Amino acid sequence: MSRVTTGYKDHIAYVTLARPDKHNALDEEMIGAIIAAGQEVAESDARAVVLSGSGKSFCAGLDMAALAGFAQRDLSTLIMERTHHDANAFQEVAMVWRRVPVPVIAAIHGACFGGGLQIALGADIRIAHPEAQLSVMEMKWGLIPDMGGMALLPRLLRTDVLRRLTYTAEKVAAQQALDWGLVTELAGNPLSRANELARDIAGKSPSAVRAAKRLIAHAESGAPQAEVLLAESAEQLALIGKPDQIEAVAARLQKRPPDFA
Repeated sequence: MSRVTTGYKDHIAYVTLARPDKHNALDEEMIGAIIAAGQEVAESDARAVVLSGSGKSFCAGLDMAALAGFAQRDLSTLIMERTHHDANAFQEVAMVWRRVPVPVIAAIHGACFGGGLQIALGADIRIAHPEAQLSVMEMKWGLIPDMGGMALLPRLLRTDVLRRLTYTAEKVAAQQALDWGLVTELAGNPLSRANELARDIAGKSPSAVRAAKRLIAHAESGAPQAEVLLAESAEQLALIGKPDQIEAVAARLQKRPPDFA
């Protein structure tokens, strides 16, 4: 059975972690399937992505049986080799969603621990159920976050909160995660809310949305101000007067839904 399912409807890609009997815990097969799903979506004409988990949890982190198997391998090569751009395969399960050129919305419920949390961090937006629990879990096993967490967490959290969560491996309730900025908002039905946001985004200019994601990533990279301002101007120049922008204006003036070809 596939570890991940991918479907498309109304310009939205739906990617679902599909190992519910294990709370979508990550083994080697699932890691590969998540990366493959991200790569597929990146090449599609989807305008937004909804990322969720089947069963009782979003993702409970790394499967401990899989961890034992990894320990039998050449860890130096497995961990240090850059197999996906600037990342190894473990890191790419999170970073692939940042490489997807359109917004990714994660719908979080149940457990979102360790590697599962880091996958969610790769999304642009995180919608959590009020009873969800989140954790930077690695210290529990004598490890550190190594699936993209340290590239993503510092962009969201104050350094004291980041250190507390990393050092303690404590489980955090969804409301506290919201207060700290770890999730975007809470919803009684996070998948439904993610769908709602995805539909809203999919109705906007596809070229403008993609440009916005590129520009935000560039701005967050720590590039010099002058470089960010120049990139902002270049992205805008590429949009003005083009078909998507003309249609956005026409639809607004005519008070009708836009039709982006």
